[in-house]
Amino acid sequence: MQHEGTLFEPLELPCGTLLKNRIAKSAMSDSLGDGTGHPTAAQARLYQRWAQGGVAVSIIGEVQPTSNFAEKPGNLVLNPASDLARFRELAAHGKENGTQLWLQLGHAGALAYAPISTPRGPSALDLPGLRCAGMSREEIRQVPLDLAQTARLAQEAGFSGVQIHAAHGFLLSQFLSPLFNKRVDDYGGSIANRMRLLLDVLEATRAAVGPQFPIAVKLNSSDQLEGGLGEEDALAVVAALDTSSVDAIDISGGTYFPGAKSASDSAGGGPYFIAFAKRARTVTSKPLMLTGGIKTRAQAQEAVLSGAADVVGLARALVLEPSLPNLWLAHQMPEPAFPRFSHAPEGGITAWYTMRLTEIGADAETGDFCDLDQALAEYDARDGLRTEIWTRHFGPVAPTRREA
Repeated sequence: MQHEGTLFEPLELPCGTLLKNRIAKSAMSDSLGDGTGHPTAAQARLYQRWAQGGVAVSIIGEVQPTSNFAEKPGNLVLNPASDLARFRELAAHGKENGTQLWLQLGHAGALAYAPISTPRGPSALDLPGLRCAGMSREEIRQVPLDLAQTARLAQEAGFSGVQIHAAHGFLLSQFLSPLFNKRVDDYGGSIANRMRLLLDVLEATRAAVGPQFPIAVKLNSSDQLEGGLGEEDALAVVAALDTSSVDAIDISGGTYFPGAKSASDSAGGGPYFIAFAKRARTVTSKPLMLTGGIKTRAQAQEAVLSGAADVVGLARALVLEPSLPNLWLAHQMPEPAFPRFSHAPEGGITAWYTMRLTEIGADAETGDFCDLDQALAEYDARDGLRTEIWTRHFGPVAPTRREA
């Protein structure tokens, strides 16, 4: 048997950065921004808790370059108008204990939160629960510039790296997906064209931050939707990333397409996307991170020992127990106690875990599992309040322009 400390051995990324172990807190939308796009004390404490708990890297979900395409009113917005001092404070707390703290570069595109945003995607859509205008070429070319600028500011504020979000149905994922992307120009059609924007974002981001700053990409193994991105096209993207300057590829799957089942709500045991990760390993030598369905120490260890992943991304397990890596290192709590809910209203489970993050940031978590309906009501009420703050701070939603 290989030494069981493998999960706790360091990993050197291509850029030279050293991760102290193989456990990452994968990106989640913690919804703890203050409504003006800035971090809060609770958010800083949350990431401090994870750092103290022993993760190698934490990734802050969906940090927006502008206020126009946010996923939620609790998202962070980092651009030249932001108060960088408040971001520096978040970075300092989240980097304690030798932890890397990365910002996930976000743009919700067609899934932008309509009360505060202007949903726009690769192509115009008019579907139940999902309407958006198509993007002009000028708007598409602005995306790499905006995301690269946010990456440069993240570096200036003291964050350790960035992750480009090209999964879960947000903008870059939409360009990869033939379900969202019906364009007939050089951003649509073949997978080579559909991945063009992602590669442009990566190139612009690398130019902005230099060669020694970690850049990861989060990628769907598939959209898990009929007509969406499939595994063969996803493998083609992985192969293209192999020749790029990316430092890690975070493999996930599924979308937030209205009515689609979230991968994180899937039934069954074990890592959801490990079979795809093993296929991806055959076309890239880049470090692979595997996110989704990893709930036990044995599963995490096996994913690394098998060679399928270099890093395991944990989300809900670290919401239940922020100190899980330290406990695993000490051979304690091999599996946190996952709640079981008798009924799950749409969005209820996500709301429950999000409100649990709020408790952790306030050092107020308990062993009690509140009712999903209560969590959903609290979550929606907070979104309502932050929507009002967002609108006052950033101004009304800009009118939608027609596709060029």
